Amino acid sequence: MLKRIIPSGLIFMLLASVSPVPATNQIKSQTTYVKPGNDIQRKLDYFFYEGVKQKNAGKYDAAFDLFTHCLEIDSTSSPVLFELSSFYVEMDKPEKAVGLLQKAVDHAPDNFTYRMALATVSRGLGMFSDASAEYETLIQKFPDKTDLNYYLAESLTQEGEIGKAIDAYDALENSVGMNEAISIQKYKLYNSLNEPEKAMKEIEKLAAKYPMEPRYQIVMGDLYLEKNNTDKALLCYNKAHEIDPANPYYIVSMANYYEMVGDKEAAETQIRSALVNNDLDVETKVNILSRYIVRLQQNKQDVEGANILFQTLLEQHPEETQLKLMYGSLLAMQEKTEEARFQFQLVTEMEPDNASAWQQLLNLSLKANDMEEVKRICLKCQELFPDAPEYYFYLGIAHYQLKEYEKALETYQAGIQIIDKENTSLISDFYGQIGDIHYQMKNQEKAYEAYEEALKYNDKNIVVLNNYSYFLTLDKKDLKKAERMSAQCIKLQPDNSTYLDTYAWVFFMQGNYTLAKIYIESAISKDTTKSPELADHYGDILYMSGEKEKAVEQWIKAKELGKESEILDRKIAEKIYIEEVVK
Repeated sequence: MLKRIIPSGLIFMLLASVSPVPATNQIKSQTTYVKPGNDIQRKLDYFFYEGVKQKNAGKYDAAFDLFTHCLEIDSTSSPVLFELSSFYVEMDKPEKAVGLLQKAVDHAPDNFTYRMALATVSRGLGMFSDASAEYETLIQKFPDKTDLNYYLAESLTQEGEIGKAIDAYDALENSVGMNEAISIQKYKLYNSLNEPEKAMKEIEKLAAKYPMEPRYQIVMGDLYLEKNNTDKALLCYNKAHEIDPANPYYIVSMANYYEMVGDKEAAETQIRSALVNNDLDVETKVNILSRYIVRLQQNKQDVEGANILFQTLLEQHPEETQLKLMYGSLLAMQEKTEEARFQFQLVTEMEPDNASAWQQLLNLSLKANDMEEVKRICLKCQELFPDAPEYYFYLGIAHYQLKEYEKALETYQAGIQIIDKENTSLISDFYGQIGDIHYQMKNQEKAYEAYEEALKYNDKNIVVLNNYSYFLTLDKKDLKKAERMSAQCIKLQPDNSTYLDTYAWVFFMQGNYTLAKIYIESAISKDTTKSPELADHYGDILYMSGEKEKAVEQWIKAKELGKESEILDRKIAEKIYIEEVVK
């Protein structure tokens, strides 16, 4: 099974950005097949250019039909094969696209565009060997296009041909000269081959070629620091400082050096000296602080010391909203929710149209389960960003959580009206929410209608599949349909304890206690939340399986985990299974 590793839209843009050779000229240049007669040729040209016209106008369905018709006229036309391939990539059928591109290349082997597209799509599918072969052919046919060695090197690296990848980078370096990006890549590859001396020589060559460039001394020092060679790292940093005492990257690297040797106070002093330096602009200071925090996170060190540094910077630049956003994110990461909210709130007051700040505020309010604040934020954002459906979605959740069901329904119905009709996945989610609300309101039939509508837009909406199947089971309706939907959930996410619980409950309601027990035990083994509902269901299944004492133990456990139910209390007291009737 081939693994697809890049978004289809990305390949589509690549293919669409390159104009193929016009149909007439391309066909004349081909020698591998018999040229169509003049009448057929004119017909082909007409439909081909009409297809290009429709595609450029954004009428992709019409363009696809026209190109398909062209292929019926001449199945060997490389321009047609190329155009159709881009559509199959967008339709998430890259294997089909590869087949079409291979035919295009077969009939026009010297066409750069077609072969490059074939290499790109093949690489996206994980066919690295095929992609590398295409890049090698391209290099032979187009030796002036030196950047092809870069693509070849990347493909060979993914293929695991590290030695050949280094050779490709060498060829690129011979063409464009030595530069940092190539040297760093070769450094990494030599390290992966466990050849540290060759790896470091790549950086040393770079530093030797540019002796008055402090950046390369710092890079070399950073690499030594990664290997815990603090002595050599310090020598490099000192050399960089001699070349350029004001270099901001030196400041960050020295702070990292002090962290590495355990002198936290010196590290903070180093950064603070940069932050109060009037010769440095705020953007450079923010970059310095960002790099320092990233380094702390990479080393799994305490980042709270950076809070004081942020405060120092904010005192100097109180109007910098980007700085407040960064500080708020750092505070949120430390779970200092109220302090983080304060920073984001300041940004929304200073820049009301700053969507990022509103989103951060919304995330924190959702995490804190502060539904009144969620409502406030969403209502305000609906005014500021009227075309953003996400604020309808979360406003609906807030109403739902507060049991304001009618308002929740109104919100989701209004939200559906502004969603892009192409965004079928989001429309499906909205209908799924509507179904959940109707079920809570005891409107079972309306709930099922909403779930059916949701699955029309996305038949793999796993949340809808699970909820629909579970509620059908509770209502003892169409249990075979419930089983099929629940099975689909397990196929999509086999380790999800909630979906395994639903599957177990479907079998329980069908009287198949053996399968019910297998799946409820699997659910419990994968549960990380200590769900009382799972324990309660397990008890019911055990009871009906004849293990009555163990059943009572699970019911007691469900109560201890927090489930409150009159039926559960009776089951424990009377030591019998009592069916909970849905009203």
